Amino acid sequence: MRTDFSTLISLATHTVNHLKQDNVIEYQVDKRADLIDALATELGVAFSTDEDIRDQAIEEVEEKFGLEDIPEDITETEMFNHARKEIIKSYQGESLGGLYMVESLHNVANRVRDFLLNSDLVDDVYGSDDELVEFLVRNMKKFNPRTERPEHAAQ
Repeated sequence: MRTDFSTLISLATHTVNHLKQDNVIEYQVDKRADLIDALATELGVAFSTDEDIRDQAIEEVEEKFGLEDIPEDITETEMFNHARKEIIKSYQGESLGGLYMVESLHNVANRVRDFLLNSDLVDDVYGSDDELVEFLVRNMKKFNPRTERPEHAAQ
């Protein structure tokens, strides 16, 4: 499964659903979609998608070989595949639901905690900072975009 921004939306939806179901946060229902979009954007800093890696590999090939030497079917070339594999290797196998982790899951949870505490889209956050980070780590580890169903988005 290839990951892109919609995968970040799924992770944000998964996270918001669990936070709401366990009464960790309160927000206005009509602001839910905005909250999910804003959280997905925030998560985009902490994760790389397959789409991000593809773009980065193309940039590396362009820099290394010069723009005029880039074939139109660059993603099918050995040099692109090599650059892509090197980028993926730099993440040392750390991924969550097909999203490559730019920072540790604990740091991602800290980032989400700070986002929730400072977002105008969230009315209240319950629990201590440590409890919130532990909750986020535990629930984000369960994220699997293949098992996330569209009806989760409606909760």
